Amino acid sequence: MLTRVLIVEDESIVALDLQRRLIRLGYDVPRVAASCEQTIKAIQETLPHIVLMDINISGDIDGIDTAAKIDLPVIFLTAYSEESTLQRAKASKPYGYLVKPFSERELHATIQMALERHQVETRLKMSENLLAVAYAKMESAKRDLEVHAAELYKEKQRLEVTLNSIGDGVITTDHSGNVTYLNPVAERKTGWSCIEAMGVPVAKVLTLIDEETQESTISPIEATLRTGQVTGMAHKSVLVNRNGTKFSIEDSTAPMLDRNEQIIGAVVVFHDVSETKRLADEMTYQATHDELTDLVNRREFEKRLQKAVQGSILHQQQHALAYLDLDQFKIVNDTCGHNAGDELLRQITGLLRLALRANDTLARLGGDEFGVLLETCPPYVALQISEKLRNIIGDFHFSWDGKTFPISVSIGLVSFGGQEAERQGVNEILRFADSACYTAKDLGRNRIHIYQPEDNAITKRHGELDWYTKICSALAENRMVLYAQKIVSLNPSADEQVQAHVEILLRLINAEGKVIPPMAFIPAAERYGLMPEIDRWVIRHAFAHIAQLETPENALFSINLSGGSLNDEKTLNYIYEQLAISGARPESICFEITETAAIANLLNARAFILSLKEKGCYFALDDFGSGMSSFAYLKHLPVDFLKIDGCFVKDIISDTVDAAMVDAINKIGHVMGLKTIAEFAENQEIIDQLRVMGIDYAQGYGVAYPEPLV
Repeated sequence: MLTRVLIVEDESIVALDLQRRLIRLGYDVPRVAASCEQTIKAIQETLPHIVLMDINISGDIDGIDTAAKIDLPVIFLTAYSEESTLQRAKASKPYGYLVKPFSERELHATIQMALERHQVETRLKMSENLLAVAYAKMESAKRDLEVHAAELYKEKQRLEVTLNSIGDGVITTDHSGNVTYLNPVAERKTGWSCIEAMGVPVAKVLTLIDEETQESTISPIEATLRTGQVTGMAHKSVLVNRNGTKFSIEDSTAPMLDRNEQIIGAVVVFHDVSETKRLADEMTYQATHDELTDLVNRREFEKRLQKAVQGSILHQQQHALAYLDLDQFKIVNDTCGHNAGDELLRQITGLLRLALRANDTLARLGGDEFGVLLETCPPYVALQISEKLRNIIGDFHFSWDGKTFPISVSIGLVSFGGQEAERQGVNEILRFADSACYTAKDLGRNRIHIYQPEDNAITKRHGELDWYTKICSALAENRMVLYAQKIVSLNPSADEQVQAHVEILLRLINAEGKVIPPMAFIPAAERYGLMPEIDRWVIRHAFAHIAQLETPENALFSINLSGGSLNDEKTLNYIYEQLAISGARPESICFEITETAAIANLLNARAFILSLKEKGCYFALDDFGSGMSSFAYLKHLPVDFLKIDGCFVKDIISDTVDAAMVDAINKIGHVMGLKTIAEFAENQEIIDQLRVMGIDYAQGYGVAYPEPLV
């Protein structure tokens, strides 16, 4: 019969994926529940053998409290959570944890261990209680039968055979707590023979200590003889036999009574749970360590960091945190595959351990990122250790399949504790270290950046991070607005193809309603990969406006495309889709792409341009002259307009070199059949000079200021 598994997960996609994986592993998944009420109902109707319970589920009752309401083995499905939640989960004594994301091998192994543990515990619990009471009754009966010699002998033989054949250890005592009997299992575990133990105080034969403190614990037999109640052993008790061997055990002790209900002794039944405990310890280890590198994982690292912060407050100690990020990991992964990347991480782990002290904590925080907690470590020592880590990785060359890769690391270093400890939390320290690490990357990689409260580089990075959330909010709340700036013909002719030409520009409206220029937020958008999404917003809204405007057929609207959109395979289809939805004429659209973005992926750019030109769209090469200014590349880009970078145009009156550059770009553009547009035409004098040079179009404040499109 297949093992029935009940999934309790309120995210349907996650639940469906988990259900499919379980079915693929050979389990029966008759039902998926999303709340406490659904869980209880599903258990009553499907009678599952085990429950996979997400901690965060629908309703007022979470997965931890739901698990407490059911009498089934539960495995928690969890990602990172608060320490209080983890403590509650631990207190509920689950049969395992699965940290998202997890592999099918982890899933199968965890379920099998939980089922085996549940079966063992169920059998042991039943036998433990039943046998304890049964043994007490049998011993009492044995005493009563002493007056009947023949019957007593036969009963004694029967009892001894039973006791000798079971897998639990059994010890009986008289009313004073002296041993009267040990079965073979008890003999093996204690190291005492029944003859040797006879009349010896049970505390000497059954030597118990606490697993954590290693101190002696009180035998439960004393409490049973005193109270006459069934008593259990203290949690995490260890039996130490005469040879010093230790066993983790659990027991139950029951009183033996005569016909007058007087206590005449006690019987203790115990079983070895060392293997069960080993499995539990193994699950705990898996929950706190990274499977690939065998290092402490992020959750355990944050827990230790929290203890260090608290300790620094109590003892005024100084600690440090080093945040490491490999500089060439993606190259190895992309070139040689994930197996090579995994092997690189394992080898790097071995190198890092060589440079650390015995009390330092090394953790894998995710991907190719590592954390090092340097406890009781002043700043200058932390810097020395960090330099050692950087050097040992910098001297290492990774080899795979005949290829060799130099490896380096960027490190962010934060010191904390002492007088500042009370103001520094775990999240803040990690954020400071992460920012310092990425500042080290921004400054050239293969270096250490030490966090300082007044750090301009980190302040700039935090500012860009703030812009990331602001941009996302503006997109979600539609707080973007389109502007338009005129582009005028300097030498109009009767057969002029374009009568009205504007460039569509973007502005952001902040939460206070203020209009924000693009250079305030575009750099952050480019850094964090938001430009394709911004470009889509512009395309969608610009096309809709263009389709509604009453403009001449030969009007042209220029729309900027970022390098991210140019290399995004979905951009082309999106433009086709928006042309069809909006009804905008392709002949009225001119896409502007920068020289740098086009040359970065020439084949993609050429194919992109040709595809849209077939629809009737125009193209302009923007900011020409600021990049490589390669006319050789230009021959392969079928653009219609060449926009001369404004950094040359704005000074053509006073700078003869800039004037010569503009003139040369214009003449070669004309030879290639391209119309030229000069940016930054700031005044009439510049416009007149551009007209003399033969520039086709001018754009700038001297022509017109940007105005809202609507």
